[in-house]
This record gives sequence, C-alpha cells and structure tokens, in this order.
Amino acid sequence: MNKPIRNFVALSVLLLGFLIGCGPTAFVIKPVPAAQDLNETVLQRDDGLWVPDKIAVIDVDGILTNSSESGLLGVKDNPVSLFGEKLEQAQIDQNVKAVVLRINSPGGTVAASDMMYNELTVFKAKTKKPVIACILDVGASGGYYIACGCDEIIAGPSSITGSIGTIMQTVSFAGTMKKLGISAEAIKSGQLKDMASPLKDLAEEERQVLQAIIMQFYDNFLKVVLNGRDGLQRDELLKLADGRVFTSDQAQAAGLIDRIGYPQDAIDRAKQVAGLKNVQVVMYHRPYGYRSNLYSSAAELGTKSLVNIELPHWLRSEGPQFLYLWQIGDLSGD
Repeated sequence: MNKPIRNFVALSVLLLGFLIGCGPTAFVIKPVPAAQDLNETVLQRDDGLWVPDKIAVIDVDGILTNSSESGLLGVKDNPVSLFGEKLEQAQIDQNVKAVVLRINSPGGTVAASDMMYNELTVFKAKTKKPVIACILDVGASGGYYIACGCDEIIAGPSSITGSIGTIMQTVSFAGTMKKLGISAEAIKSGQLKDMASPLKDLAEEERQVLQAIIMQFYDNFLKVVLNGRDGLQRDELLKLADGRVFTSDQAQAAGLIDRIGYPQDAIDRAKQVAGLKNVQVVMYHRPYGYRSNLYSSAAELGTKSLVNIELPHWLRSEGPQFLYLWQIGDLSGD
C-alpha cells in the first residue's frame, strides 16, 4: 500500500472514530453475502435423532413505520416489509408448526401497526399455525395492537404494556416567528390544506377535523383488542383504554394478557398448543444480522451512544402523523 493510500485510510479511521465517540473503539470488518435473503438460525434443539418440527421466533422490534431508515452503518429494513417476509418464511416451511412473536416495541404509526396486524391475521387464517406473543421490555400501543392478533399473550415480569389509544403530535413556531418578525402565508386550494402546519397555530376547525380522525383510529384499536381478548367487554375496556400503560401483573389482572413469563415459557406454551414434543427453535435474519439466543436484540447492526440525542420520532418525521405510540424515554438500565 503506497503512502497516499495509507494516509487516506488512517484519516478515514480517525474521522469515523471521532463520529462514533471518544474512547477506545474497535472495528470489525467481515465479508457478507451479496444476496440478502433471510437465513435461518437454530437457537435451540430438543434431544432426539430426528427433530423436524420447528417453532419460529419472529421479532416486532423498535418504532413501527412503513419506511426504511438510513444510518451510519447502512439502511435498516422496513419493519412492515421485514415482518411480512419473516411470516412468509414461516408459512412456506411446512416444518414450522407454531410461531412465537417476540415483541419489544412502544408502537409506531397507525398505518404500520395496522398493516402488520393484518399480515398476522392473514398468516393465521392461511396456515392455522398457533401464534404466541411474548412481550419483553415494552409491548405498548401499536406493539400491543399487534399482540392482540395472537392466540395468547405472555408478558415478562418486568414488562410494560397497554397504552391503548391514538395520538397526533403537532408543534407551532408561530409565536417565535412573530417575535423574530417572520411571517408565513400559504397559497392553498382549500381552507384546510395547510392543516396542522407548524408555521401557524392550530385553528378550532382544524382541531375538530383531526380529533374526529383520532377517535376513528381509536375505535379501530378498541375493536382489535375486543376481537383478540375473549371475555373483555367494551365498557370494561374503555376504563383501561385512556392511554395508560400497565405492568404485567396489572395487565393480567385486567385481562389484557394471558400469563406472565419469559421467552422460554412462550416456547413451551407454543409447543403445548401445537401438540409438539421435540422441536427446533429457529429465527430468521439477514446474512449480517446473526442472532445467538432468545434474548438477542432484534435491532440491526449499529451503535448505541451513552447519551441519546435523537429527536422523538414525531419530530423527525416529515410532518404530523397519526400514531399508535407510547411516547416516553428509554426504560432500560443503560
């Protein structure tokens, strides 16, 4: 390697280290296949000479949006697309007899949550394979919406769930702009074309229109919960569906989940419901996204900083969005 190239490589490494953060940094560079088809990893295998039956563990992880996000280390999968791809893999594999949906999500957009719920209900109708939801840290709002499409819901002893409701967050810079002597004027085809614009305060007529949409999506959420939770009546649900979250103990007492347990308990329950004895437990991943066990994070390769300086999702989006989302900070011990 000649000197100019060496200097360029050294400078690139130093720059990347600066971008990631101070302190010791290690880099791992390894070749990955050009094809990005899902691979299967066997996480567990029961004893036996011949164990063809499988239980597939499929993730619902992070903020749920129908879009791909770019980061320092590449583009992350579209959560809706990836979820459907994994369900299809479990559908075409005749040896997969049951699915455990491993949920660790505060929810996301109304559209993404509903599309993933629909993918799940179509999968169940086509395959008749039982699906057990297993909530890890958080299964709230859109995450809980999807869980209600499963046959049973198991939540970890320290998990948070619920947050049944819909939210749309808007922001107005009109007051600040006025102080700075800045004005904005929209040339529009209709009175409500610039509804919820951050350049002006929300008018009462706009508020009423948006509130009606929010309540329609909220009613859809209630129907999904009532359809998935046998024995729960609408009047009982309305007392729970004010946006609050619940611990697993509270959720079980209210009838929002079936039992409290860990991922292995969900695997055992899936075996029982499917009438299986010896199984392989498998997960699907991209070639660069190897998973080692039931607790491995479903996040793509990337970095996590000591201080989270990311804006909330509703501020990073291109405009106001209707959300099934529990908007709160990280509850982890990091």
